[in-house]
Amino acid sequence: MLSNSRIFAVNHKKISSLNINNMCCCKIRASLKRLKPHLPLGRNYSSLPGLIGNDIKSLRSIINPPIAKIRNIGIMAHIDAGKTTTTERILYYSGYTRSLGDVDDGDTVTDFMAQERERGITIQSAAVTFDWKGYRVNLIDTPGHVDFTLEVERCLRVLDGAVAVFDASAGVEAQTRTVWRQADKHKIPRICFLNKMDKTGASFNYAVESIREKLNTKPLLLQLPIGEAKTFQGVVDVVSKEKLLWNPNSDDGKDFERKPLLEMSDPKLLKETTEARNALIEQVADLDDEFADLVLGEFSENFDLLPAEKLQTAIHRVTLAQTAVPVLCGSALKNKGVQPLLDAITMYLPSPEERNYEFLQWYKGDLCALAFKVLHDKQRGPLVFMRIYSGTMKPQLAVHNINGNCTERISRLLLPFADQHIEIPSLTAGNIALTVGLKHTATGDTIVSSKASAVAAARRAEGQGEEKHRGNNEAERLLLAGVEIPEPVFFCTIEPPSVAKQPDLDHALKCLQCEDPSLKVRLDPDSGQTVLCGMGELHIEIIHDRIKREYGLETYLGPLQVAYRETILNSVRATDTLDRTLGDKRHLVTVELEAKPTETPSVRPVVEYAGSVSADLLKASQEAIESGAHSACLQGPLLGSPVQDVAITLRSLIIHPGTSTTMISACVSRCVQKATWPRRGL
Repeated sequence: MLSNSRIFAVNHKKISSLNINNMCCCKIRASLKRLKPHLPLGRNYSSLPGLIGNDIKSLRSIINPPIAKIRNIGIMAHIDAGKTTTTERILYYSGYTRSLGDVDDGDTVTDFMAQERERGITIQSAAVTFDWKGYRVNLIDTPGHVDFTLEVERCLRVLDGAVAVFDASAGVEAQTRTVWRQADKHKIPRICFLNKMDKTGASFNYAVESIREKLNTKPLLLQLPIGEAKTFQGVVDVVSKEKLLWNPNSDDGKDFERKPLLEMSDPKLLKETTEARNALIEQVADLDDEFADLVLGEFSENFDLLPAEKLQTAIHRVTLAQTAVPVLCGSALKNKGVQPLLDAITMYLPSPEERNYEFLQWYKGDLCALAFKVLHDKQRGPLVFMRIYSGTMKPQLAVHNINGNCTERISRLLLPFADQHIEIPSLTAGNIALTVGLKHTATGDTIVSSKASAVAAARRAEGQGEEKHRGNNEAERLLLAGVEIPEPVFFCTIEPPSVAKQPDLDHALKCLQCEDPSLKVRLDPDSGQTVLCGMGELHIEIIHDRIKREYGLETYLGPLQVAYRETILNSVRATDTLDRTLGDKRHLVTVELEAKPTETPSVRPVVEYAGSVSADLLKASQEAIESGAHSACLQGPLLGSPVQDVAITLRSLIIHPGTSTTMISACVSRCVQKATWPRRGL
């Protein structure tokens, strides 16, 4: 990749100071002009990554590195664990920023929104691209607040690995469990980084034990801290039996020395490290058969003779299998332990080709990408973040959206660097790109090169006869798993300053909904007011603030209300009979059913039928039965809120000839209400 920083450096250094073979100044200027850098001068970016000695990296090798050298990772954690600070240190040590950003000072790269800098928290995920020791790393810094869980969800969907950051004094916290479950759902290999080892109350052993117990996983201790809290000085590399000490006089943490542990100078530390290394080898051997054979064969007598490279390779396999997680420690704020973390990211987390994606074989190298985030830019329109799974993406390329069944053209292709981007000529599989020109693409859409390639891929999938795809149409078979959007929790009314501003407010809300699918906007049918539905108080507050700052509208919010839901606690049976005579017709229905809590969350009631219910009766009245069950769950008996997570099993149904479906529906609805009455089950 040729970053903004590199372009800036070449553009402003004297050409004569670079040793460029067979290239004249006019060629340099022409190539720079074609790249069209988009980098405001307000932030200091380093020129170092773009230059190695006196040579300039070729554009192709930088933008499209080998897929084995790519790492797509996310930083995830509970709020205030130090994700953004860790990201800032990573960018600084990789050479992509010249100064260390600080959350308290509001000058961080990834927290670039005004609301983020004022509050000192991450609100929306930000993607940055950098190089580290020959590896390309696409990193996404995710929010830690529960109101912005969707941001974490849609980013984890497209990542190959993740770094879970922990506050060493707190261990596993509430939101840590949530993001861990999200990573489990997408089967993402992880590394744990115990941050804030310098903080009062920091405890390495406590944090490790909380990971083991609360997250139900096996931690592999790759490092041990040298001191804790105020005495924290550095870390010990358990794999190589070396100690890493940072220079206390260094302001930025770049200066540190790596020394082997010796019996003469560090007898106690060497003993602890040897015990920890032996325990690590035994742990890995239990989890990896290939490594176990190696250990039991050549090195059963003395584990000290086992090469570090062999152990690292085995840890890599164990991490990919997700049977254990490597654990490292440090203090991002005090600039200690971040460089070894970067090494661990490239060493233990998977490249895109090491992740198993079944659908890739259907495309045979054709373009297949997933849109996982949309941003609105006032000048350029919608900016769509893409994870490219196969093929190559280029500017002016016409692509087909399978979800929307439409064809659009990518006008420009950009490489993301937080709120700043570089225009690039192409990007290959395994990378994360930013596209301009896709006006109808939304979060979770699958993008392919053409409708014909989608049909061809569907036929290949059908030809393989996979059971899970049978019975689906060609388009559905090829849809990549999108993003699960949770239901809103809080809601309030929102009004413009005047009726004339209502269209402007509608436009602002439409754009914000495209960016944030967890934001819902609906019209109250009774009052005609616009209702804003969000994931929490902070979420709605941020949306209100963005409407004011970005769209210049002074809106008014009504009182905040909680979108309560009701459910039942145990299984309940109920019977009801409806007997009505309308005109000369008698309508008689008797229903017996059972209501019980569902094992999996479900917004609508799950209706099931016992084997004793007549199939002929069901054929004629199934729609009426389900309609009655759904209408009964619209308002619960406690607060009048919707009832969810309920399974209803119809045990018996007796219908008098000539009874209308409306009466059947009404009887089922009344019987469900009986079953969910507070004295019976709530």
